[in-house]
Order: sequence, then structure tokens, then C-alpha cells
Amino acid sequence: MTATLRVPRSRGALSGTLLVLLGLWGGLIPFIGPYADFAYTPDHAWVSTSGRLLLEVLPAVATVLGGLILLSSANRAIAMLGAWLAALGGAWFVVGTAVSTLWTSRHTPAAGSPVGSIGRQVAEQLAFFSGLGVAVLFFAALALGRLAVVGVRDAALSEPYVQEYDPAPGHEGERYSTDSEGAGPAAPPLTPAPGTGRYARPSGPETTPFPARPQYETQPGYDTSSGPADAPPPLPRRKRKQQDVAEPTDQKVAGHRTGE
Repeated sequence: MTATLRVPRSRGALSGTLLVLLGLWGGLIPFIGPYADFAYTPDHAWVSTSGRLLLEVLPAVATVLGGLILLSSANRAIAMLGAWLAALGGAWFVVGTAVSTLWTSRHTPAAGSPVGSIGRQVAEQLAFFSGLGVAVLFFAALALGRLAVVGVRDAALSEPYVQEYDPAPGHEGERYSTDSEGAGPAAPPLTPAPGTGRYARPSGPETTPFPARPQYETQPGYDTSSGPADAPPPLPRRKRKQQDVAEPTDQKVAGHRTGE
């Protein structure tokens, strides 16, 4: 269970980067937008109000913090916590303007009113709140979906390792030391478990070695014709007999003619 919590940092790199950029946009646009007449009232640069702090700066900080956690964490649970934090920031971008009417005196949005023409007001609404929040929610949900799946690469990171080491009798309780100047023996190198490595060979029956030559055959001065008493008798040599020699072909030819 603990091993599957490990996750590569690249798993949430793209989503984390985009969440950080979106959070910076949401936190800075209310202060620098008035330079381009793209703002909510009061349309003055670097003017701070309670509505801007609660509805824009606060969710922007949550989004940036969640994106940074996604970028830096190699733990699945912590990375998912960062994604949930960014998702909450995105949700507050979407619903915060409507919820703020509950605590204002005139029941108007605490963020103010968009300035400019109708088309610019729609663009400001999307860029400051609703559209920005939907984009943050999308990338946060994308990161959550990627973190919820245990892939092959994640399983490889959690692959168990064993130590192939058999201590000598009487030294079972000694402590291993990786330092050459330590008191205990050096720890053996870690090797993958059998059958789990990249170049693992299938297990099978061991090859039976060839039988060793008898000891009397390796002694100097050994005579293969006689040998020691416990040695098997040498094989008799086949003598070539005279009758085994083929007769001249003339006799066979003569006999053949006689038969005719």
C-alpha cells in the first residue's frame, strides 16, 4: 500500500504548471487590468478592496499553492491534496461572485461591476471569474484523474528488492555497515528479486555436469592395457584375419564364367 503512493513528479507537471499560471492571472488581473480599461469597479490599478481580496486574491492563492504542490510532490496523496486545493480555488472563482451578495448591504456582488461595452463586460466576466474558474477546475480534475491511476511506471517504482546474502554461522546478529571504516561487515548490494529483472532467465532444472574421469586414469604412468585391479578390463582389439581380406576379383569373375 505504501509503495503505490510513490508517483513520478512528471505525472502532474503539465497540470501544475498551468494551474500556477492561471492562479497568477486571477490574482494579478484585478490590479493591472485597469491599465487596459479591462477591470471591475473601482477601475483603478493597484486598488485593494475587500471584494477583490475575498473573490480574486484568495482563490488565486489557493490555485497557485495547489499547482506548486502538484509540481513538487512525489507522493500520490500529497499531490492529490494539491489538486483538490486548486479545484476549490477554481470553484470559488465560479460561485464567489453570486455568494458575495449574501453579505453586502445592497445585495450586489462584492467584486463590483464590469466596465466598458456589453462585449467587454462579457469578456471581463469570463476572464475574471467564471471562465477562469472553469479552466482551473478542468486542469485540477485532469490531475486528479491521472493521479488516481496506478500505471506501469508507478508499479516499477514500487518493485521489491531483496538481499541475496547468507551470513556465516555465528554472525547472524551482526549489523551491516556501508562505511568501509565501520565496525560491521559491508552490506551486500541490492539485487532485484528473481524473475523480476529486465534480463531475468526462466527458472528450470540445473544442467547435470559431465562425470569426472576415474582417478586411476589421471595418475602418471597409467597403462590403459592393464590398469589397476578395480579398473574395468580393456576392450579386446580386433585382429585382422586373412580371410577378411577380399579375394582378387579374378576368382569371382572365373567362378561366374564357370557357372555360365
